Amino acid sequence: MTAVTERAAATVPRRPPSRRWTGKKLAPYLFVLPAIALFAIFKLYPIAWSFWLSLFRTDGALQTFAGAANYQRLAGDPLFWTALGNTTVILLVQVPVMLALAIGLAVALNSSLLRFKGFIRLGFFMPMITGLVAYGLLFAVLLNPQFGLVNWVLGLAGVAPIPWLTDTLWARVAIGLALTWHYTGYNAVIYLSRLQALPQDHYDAAAVDGAGAWGRFRHVTLPGLRPVILLTLVMSTIGTLQLFDEPYIMTNGGPDNSTLTLGLYLYNNGFKFFDFGYASAIGYALAVIIGILGIVQFRFLGDRT
Repeated sequence: MTAVTERAAATVPRRPPSRRWTGKKLAPYLFVLPAIALFAIFKLYPIAWSFWLSLFRTDGALQTFAGAANYQRLAGDPLFWTALGNTTVILLVQVPVMLALAIGLAVALNSSLLRFKGFIRLGFFMPMITGLVAYGLLFAVLLNPQFGLVNWVLGLAGVAPIPWLTDTLWARVAIGLALTWHYTGYNAVIYLSRLQALPQDHYDAAAVDGAGAWGRFRHVTLPGLRPVILLTLVMSTIGTLQLFDEPYIMTNGGPDNSTLTLGLYLYNNGFKFFDFGYASAIGYALAVIIGILGIVQFRFLGDRT
């Protein structure tokens, strides 16, 4: 009788043990909970609230639901297209020049002939740690058409004063010079870190095959830098499309809106005209543009890295 009972009990399926939240299982979630909470409060909530604001029209203190009217307004807003055009010009002209200078600077800083490497590298990286407002004011003073140091030095060489901040063309050049000075060293350090990781065997093999300095740069250095070139290109694109501090401090978008950028136009609508709905729509349009350009850059450069 006992054997029969034991066989019957063995055939009865046992229930799996209940999964309880023990201390070990709960601990990882408790550790990441503060970060998740902060991210939700300071990132997710503002993003969601900004999208909700973009669906409203602001008329003084009154807000009325407008649906997609703010996004439709973007299509017919000439100032929005002016700001987009100015930002695109800076992106297509300043960013390639800056990255090319950064690559050349990184190659020079990586040279075995260079003395005092640490000091020189620090000197080129120092502009990056300068505050945006501080260096914007610095360039505004240096490039002042009346009493700026740059025009004074050019005058000693017999060059007529240049209207750096009062001419539509030269104002864009001034913004480009400021951006190049501030970010070239930062990108050069990124390239330098990649150059130091490239195997020396590749350069030796190229030299044995008869490649000169330019051949080694073209066939070894540039392919080796391709992943970080993509990285810096994406970061520079995002930063340029969000450009605000330099044009706000140096030119305030002038003259004649020639340095008005998307970031500055968003700020003007939000904090000068208090049209937060339209400013939010500009912000989301900017996010879409950044996303599209990022996808294009990864599509054409990412597969080759």
